[in-house]
Order: sequence, then C-alpha cells, then structure tokens
Amino acid sequence: MHSQKIHNKKLILPVLIFLAGCLALAAVLYHSYRTNLKHMRAVTELNATTYAERLQNDMNRGVAITDTLEEIVLSENGKIDNFQKVAGNLMTDFVQSIQIAPNGVVTDIYPEAGNEAEKIDLIHDESRGEICRYGRDKNIVTMQGPFDLKQGGRGIAIRNPVYLECPDGTSAFWGFTIVIIRIPEVFEKSVQSLTQFGYDYCLTKTVSPLSDDTEVVSASGNILKEPITFEFEFCGSTFGLEVMPTDGWNHGWNILPQLVFGICIILLLTGLTVIVLVVERHREILKKMAITDPLTGLLNRKGFDEQLEKVIQDGHCIHCVGAQMDIDDFKFINDMYGHVVGDTALKSLAQDMKDNFGVNAILCRNGGDEFSVILIGTTEEEAKSIIESFTLKPRYITYNGEEHPFYISLGYAEYPKDCDDVLELIRCADMALYAVKLHGKHSCSPYSSDYKIQHRSQLGFALQDVSKNLPGAFLIYIADPEDDRILFANRELIEFAGCKDFDDFLDYTGQRFRNLIHPDERDSVETSIWKQIDAKTSGNNDYVRFHFAKKDGSYRPVLDHGRIVESRYYGNVFYVLIMDCALIESFYDGFSR
Repeated sequence: MHSQKIHNKKLILPVLIFLAGCLALAAVLYHSYRTNLKHMRAVTELNATTYAERLQNDMNRGVAITDTLEEIVLSENGKIDNFQKVAGNLMTDFVQSIQIAPNGVVTDIYPEAGNEAEKIDLIHDESRGEICRYGRDKNIVTMQGPFDLKQGGRGIAIRNPVYLECPDGTSAFWGFTIVIIRIPEVFEKSVQSLTQFGYDYCLTKTVSPLSDDTEVVSASGNILKEPITFEFEFCGSTFGLEVMPTDGWNHGWNILPQLVFGICIILLLTGLTVIVLVVERHREILKKMAITDPLTGLLNRKGFDEQLEKVIQDGHCIHCVGAQMDIDDFKFINDMYGHVVGDTALKSLAQDMKDNFGVNAILCRNGGDEFSVILIGTTEEEAKSIIESFTLKPRYITYNGEEHPFYISLGYAEYPKDCDDVLELIRCADMALYAVKLHGKHSCSPYSSDYKIQHRSQLGFALQDVSKNLPGAFLIYIADPEDDRILFANRELIEFAGCKDFDDFLDYTGQRFRNLIHPDERDSVETSIWKQIDAKTSGNNDYVRFHFAKKDGSYRPVLDHGRIVESRYYGNVFYVLIMDCALIESFYDGFSR
C-alpha cells in the first residue's frame, strides 16, 4: 500500500512537468512578445524621427520660395519687377499660389486666375490678422492652417515677414512673401514611402503659433493604437507625427512556430518523464519480483537476506527474535489433496504471518513449506505469547467441500541471548524447529543452549519416493466398514490392478477397497478383517487371502497384510501390503528345492 501511494505520487510528476512547461512556454512567449514589441517600437521611433525630418524638408521647400522672394525684395529695395514671371519660375506642383503683401496687403498673386478674391489686408483681417501681426512683430516665418481652399483641397499658408534697412540703420517692415502649399501633396513622396514601408501615420499641427488647437494635416486613414509620437517645431507651429506598423505591433512576431516548437518540447519532456517513471516502475516491479515469493507475496530468501542486512546496517537489531516454521506433513497434503490445495495452505499461512506479526517484521518463504520470520526490537519473552498463539491457531484446508485441519511446527531464538550474530538467528531457530519435529510436531519451542549449531540433517525421502520404489503393492484406505475409501495406492498396486494411473484406479474401484475383492468373497474377507481388528484393537492383522479383482475382469489370489493407524486427518486408516500368492508360492518352491 505504501509503495502504491509513492507510485501514485510519482504519477503527478509528469502532470507537474507539463504544467511547469506550459508556464515556462507562456513566459518565453510573453518575453518574446515583449522583446519583439520593444524592438518594433524602437524601429518605429527611429523611422518616425527620420520621416519627421523628411516632412520638415518637404515643407522647407515652401519656405524656400518665400526666402527667394525675400531676397529679390531686399535686392530691389522693396520692389519685385515682373512678379508674375518670377513667381511662375518658382511655381511647383505642391504650391497652390505665391503672393506678396507689401505693408501686409496682398497685391500680387500667382497665378491670378481664380485668386482674385485673395487680395486682402492681412494685418487687419479678422481670421489672419492676429497671426500676421505676431509674425511681423516677432520677425518669424509663420504657418497657418490647414484650411479649405476655394479651388478644392486643403492648404497651409507660409508667411515670411520682410524688413528693409533704413538709412538710419533701423529696420522697417516691408510686408510678407507668401506661399500657399497644398496638403498632402507637399508630403506625397514622404508619406507614400512611409506607407509602403509598412506604417500607418497621422500628422497633426497646431492651427497657428498662437493656438494649442490641433488639426490633422495628413493621415493614412486607419485607427492608430499606441502609436509612436514624434513632435517637432516648424515655423512657430507644433507638429506631431504618430506612426505604427500597419500589421500592428505584432508585426514580425509569429507565435505559431514558437508555440508548436514549445509544445513539442513540453510533450517530449513529459513523455520522457513518463518513460523514465515507467522504466523505474518496471525496474521496481522486477526488483520486487526478484526478492518476492510469487505464491505468497512474502520475501524470498534473497529478499529476506537483503532486508535483514539492511536492518543490521541501520542498527535496528538491538533485540530481535527469529522464527523458523513449516507445515506438518505438507507432502502428504500435496499427495492426498493435490498441489492446488497445498498452495492454498501456504497462502493461508503466509496471510496469518502478515496478520499476526505486523509491519515491524521480516517475513520470508524459504521454499516449499518452510517460512522464516525476524521480529525486530522484540525479546523472546515479549514474543512468546504471540508465537504460541500463532502456532496453535486452528487452520483448515478445503477439499471436495470438506474442511480438513492442518498444523505447523515452529522454532524460535533470540538475539543476542542465543547467538552473537543476527545472521545465526535462523540457524538457531531451525535447530529449535528440529527439536519440535522430533517431539511430535504441531508445537513451538525456543532455542536451547544444549543444541549444537549445525545444519539439520533430513531423511531425504518423501512418500512418493518411498511408495514408488517399495518392492510390493501398497495402499492406504479408511478403516471404516461403512466408508472404506481408498486414500492412496502406489504405482505397483495400480499396475497390478491393470490401471493406467491413480485417477484411472479410483474410477475403476469407485474409491472403495471392497471393490478390489472378488464379489463372492467380499463379505467373508471384511468379516475376517474386522474380527481381527476387534480382537487386537490396533496393530497388525493376520494375513487374509482373497482373489484380487483386476480391471480386465480376471482375478488373482493375493495375501492382504495390514496395520491400522490413527491419523489426525482421517481417524483410523489401514496401511496394507498386497502380495501376489503365485509369486510367493513360486519363490518358496524354488527355495525348497
């Protein structure tokens, strides 16, 4: 359960890595966006500065015309001969008209056609007077507009005040040289280049040097969002150039490749983490399989030794009790009931070990029906009652719907009371178990210092080995006249009966001993047997002669010699040797000769 919780916690790791990756990707994309935005704004600011200078240069072409007229006026001492010819030479495609206004009154306009009404007194004009007086008094070039032109379109007036030098060295106001420029024609090349370069723009201007009101001079027509603004002063007016990329501030920043690449990296890292966890999980499973008994779920001997060594290294073995146990007559259980039932007994005992000895114990199945236990931090006195209760606990197996009891024997020892090395505990416990076996099984016993620490020898024979090689036919059946059920028959008896195997033998006999006796002799033979049993109570019965019924329908004279024994599992049972009379007679005939 604990390892499962740890495994479940580890499964959260890929989710955390995925979420962390998403957050990191979002941070990277945001940083990329901000970096791109900062770069775009820096480039746009540089372009706004550049194009603002170009716009100033465009407007300076209009100012230059007024400067040229001023030079002529000054050179001619206040006169301009052939104005129409001079203005015609100065005329260009972005100029609506060229004018002169001696004493502030417009007298000449080029071209005259369509501009007759423009000959007005600028100084005293209601809409133009204030700014003209301001330019005159400050001796600065002023701009006014934009305003609608009568000829169509929009324009801006550039007025250059001209002063003549008097004989006394003072300056006297002569008038204005004036150019009306058309917008946005004056900026046509600049704004066309700006839009072709991928920018939207809006150029604004204060209507005059005496007002903070602004009007749009020229614009691309699209709404600008968070534009770069560059302001500059020109001819007393404040211009503002707002610029932003036509494709928006994300221009040049493509999120899709970065997003796809980032997601691929996240999925790759998440996948690698999952693979690492799966490999680690499989490694843990394989490691657990390598040290775990697959049938009972307990440690195998390798796992037991590793766990014990770890406990020793950690210094937890101040006191501990080691126990060694096995199932009494386990081979008989397997032979009588089959290995499935035997496995059930093993698993039942293993579960009892888990339930009784708790988590502070090392539990092991050594192999077969042998089990080992190390109780950590426990003394023999503290463990005695638990071990005795565990040993004597009733245990059952089920076969053909009937419950049959099975028992265990257990030996135990304490460290450091019984040995100087924890690793010797199981050997001490094994000697104690051997003593239990010698004294009748189904019990538990502590280790005694009288035992010699040595490997316990075993007979090395099993029922199957003995019965298979016994020189004679042998069977076991229940000593009950109402239920003479056959429990076992060795190979020689099965072959003597003419059967293939034990199952065939049981089918043939109906699992009844009496069915091996000639039908005419059954009652007399059974009566003879039970008379002997009643007379002697237990032990050997005399030889009983009868005709043995074979599967092929023939009969062979045999001698039956048996012993009645009390079994913990079945009560009284017969152990019987069946001897072929013909074989015995031939032997004795040969011996007599």
